[in-house]
Amino acid sequence: MNVYELEQGFIPVMPQRRKEGRLGWKDWVNFRKNMLTIWTNKNYGAKRLSFNLLNQHYFVCNSSDTVRRVFLDKHNNYDRKSPQMRNALAPLLGDGLFVSDGKLWRQRRKTCSPPFEKEFLPGFSLIMSNSAKELVDSWQSVDGEIELDVLHEMARLTAQIIGRTIFGDDIPKQDLADVVNGFTEYQKTIDQSNLADTFGLPFLRYAVNPLSIIKAKRATRKVHKVIDNIIDRYDKAEKTENLTLLSVLLDGDAGKSGRKGCPLSASNARSEAIVMFMAGHETTANVLAWSWYLLDGCPRSKKRMYDEIDTVLKGRSIELCDVENLPYTRAVFEETLRLYPPVPVLSRQAKESDVMRSTDIHPGSIMLVLPWLLHRHDKEWSFPNTFYPERFLPTEPKPDKFIYIPFSVGPRVCLGLKFGLTEGIICLATIAQQYNLSVAPGHKVDIECHLTLRPKDGLPMLIRKRSEI
Repeated sequence: MNVYELEQGFIPVMPQRRKEGRLGWKDWVNFRKNMLTIWTNKNYGAKRLSFNLLNQHYFVCNSSDTVRRVFLDKHNNYDRKSPQMRNALAPLLGDGLFVSDGKLWRQRRKTCSPPFEKEFLPGFSLIMSNSAKELVDSWQSVDGEIELDVLHEMARLTAQIIGRTIFGDDIPKQDLADVVNGFTEYQKTIDQSNLADTFGLPFLRYAVNPLSIIKAKRATRKVHKVIDNIIDRYDKAEKTENLTLLSVLLDGDAGKSGRKGCPLSASNARSEAIVMFMAGHETTANVLAWSWYLLDGCPRSKKRMYDEIDTVLKGRSIELCDVENLPYTRAVFEETLRLYPPVPVLSRQAKESDVMRSTDIHPGSIMLVLPWLLHRHDKEWSFPNTFYPERFLPTEPKPDKFIYIPFSVGPRVCLGLKFGLTEGIICLATIAQQYNLSVAPGHKVDIECHLTLRPKDGLPMLIRKRSEI
């Protein structure tokens, strides 16, 4: 690593850290607006944190050994999501893979995995490249410099990709807009830190804002309608030999193995389809948007990535075989995942008693694993708040897999890990070939942290053809 580059590097936006001392009600109010605001400087160097909020005990795993114990060694004791997470996502996802546990989770995980087998990636990568080119072409309708919300544009792109790859469906523009807006609206209205579950006071479960419930239901209906339309089109279309998530869920198709799985009911299939849509669209869109923001803040990194893309591709469309020859572009995407992990808070609930770093864990304790804290841990990273893609180049030591966990780790590691990395690299390369993106003058970039970590109020950027710069 180049120490000078690190010292002079770009430090992107992050929430102001709380002062040391006990949590007050003001801190709690801020936490409900942004879940990253309650941590102090000391917390970013701690190995573990343990505290009580009235009747509820919390343990924060903030070291390799504690994360490994919860996500791998004692996985069966900690495979249940926290009540906050379950209650926040159940209206949208039902009993889908992301919120289920135990036997149901194991069955659904097996059911949903075939489309993510590596032999399907070459075909998917072509769809990713073509979809990104279509987005670029849509920008060419306006001459000169235009201002667009890049978060919305990346969401539009990734929604189209997930539709065409995993569902085998070319989603209409209106459906795309509905699902993008639906996810955005749902995150703004859902209460991921409700008082009853956070403080262990069940009688507060009914103390909710009815207006928020109405808005959340409206957003849920938008997303459900899109998925129902996709399923309906699949049912009416002539079946092909192409494996899709819907052929797996609805027909029991189990891929090239030739085995037949157990078809799910329409409602269960919809739940799993929504999980995959959310995971494959929302998270990747956020990371791509943050990548363009970070590159704009670090001209050195932007130049190096653009030069690499120009040298390798020489103006032609990217193919899957090119991905391994773009190590710096991959490093940009991975460093973005470090600084802005799309799911910044992972939570579990203990089923049985345990002891972790001399702390007693009781049944019902909520275990928090925060990629946001781990990825900026003072003792694990050099200049942890600085954007420095070089730390992820092949010549550098790989980070501890229980410290760098943008896709989680252990048995519940994200099914779409390879899919998401490939998609990110292909989209960055395709767009960078033709366009330069810079944050719109006067816009102050900020963070919104609810279910996912996204730029607050979108990310307006100026889009300009590189030939005109």
